[in-house]
Amino acid sequence: MSGTRAAIRYANAVLQNAGETASVKALFDDMQTVKSTLQESKELRTVLKSPIIKAEDKKAILMEVFQGQSEGTKSLIGLLSQNQRANILGQVADSFIHLYNEAQGVKVAKVITAVPLSGDLEKQVLAKVESLTGSKKVTLENEVDQTIIGGFILRVGDMQYNASIANQLGNLKREFSKSL
Repeated sequence: MSGTRAAIRYANAVLQNAGETASVKALFDDMQTVKSTLQESKELRTVLKSPIIKAEDKKAILMEVFQGQSEGTKSLIGLLSQNQRANILGQVADSFIHLYNEAQGVKVAKVITAVPLSGDLEKQVLAKVESLTGSKKVTLENEVDQTIIGGFILRVGDMQYNASIANQLGNLKREFSKSL
């Protein structure tokens, strides 16, 4: 949990610093790139978590991987490496994206499905979320989780709607066990 608190603190500091230099949008794009790169590369995550690899080596690797990013992102990588916190770069990126969206009034809806959403279905879900939240600024994240069998789970902020087959089967199981 302390990694998460630290990530939020770093993200807050980067957002405040970027607000002063008017490079917030560039940093937001960078943080999305950092987040997706770390999610896709197990090897990079392993390197960042390794206590054997020196901080300056981690910094060099990150600078090479993210060489096309803005100076704000490079200075964040340098700061995290200097403070022996390179392993929380993904959490900082995630926290930054969340804080940026919050500041811009953008609602993030997360849809968990058993299969990836098609383009048409994604538009329908997006329209439904916009009508539920009353916000025109909505982004949609689709996560695939085959354990829900079918249906979907929709999360917007602290609200969750679970229409998954796994949830319905669990409800039936509880009802049957109550009647025995």
